[in-house]
Amino acid sequence: MLRQLRAPVEFVDVEFHEETRDRETPRETALRLALEKSEQARGATSVGSLITADTVVALAGETIGKPADEEDARTILRKLSGETHTVFTGFCVHDYASSETVAEVEETRVTFRRLSDEEIAHYVADGSPMDKAGAYGIQDDFGAVFVERIEGCYYNVVGLPLARLYAALKRLGTNGRET
Repeated sequence: MLRQLRAPVEFVDVEFHEETRDRETPRETALRLALEKSEQARGATSVGSLITADTVVALAGETIGKPADEEDARTILRKLSGETHTVFTGFCVHDYASSETVAEVEETRVTFRRLSDEEIAHYVADGSPMDKAGAYGIQDDFGAVFVERIEGCYYNVVGLPLARLYAALKRLGTNGRET
């Protein structure tokens, strides 16, 4: 997705353990995780801008991250079936030249149609939900048909709100050209 900003991009892998905290809202969790990832990754490069992000799903105030296993994925999808949930993506941009950091959260509401147990079993067996907050990917071949309606940024549901990220890069004066 970052390539859509038409900027040179270098990807770095950083080991990071994502965990939720008691009494932390989903919005706070997404922002904290993006900031913690940024802090941990700052030594991986020292030029341009560093972008980190984390996405969580919330249903009725409960934070839903990535499923622990296939049974957890089925349980999550059953909860989301026929309901409206909220996707929060926290992102952090650190500009090395100015040492400035921008951290924000984007929020999108997503409504699922009713899912059958057969559809859920097929999707989970395919392995697709295992690395995704909320156990689904709106960009997936089959995960896309779960979504009846979205209110907000589609790219936020995919995992990175591009328009808002681009605006943050512009505010830092990079325009995404040295990301």
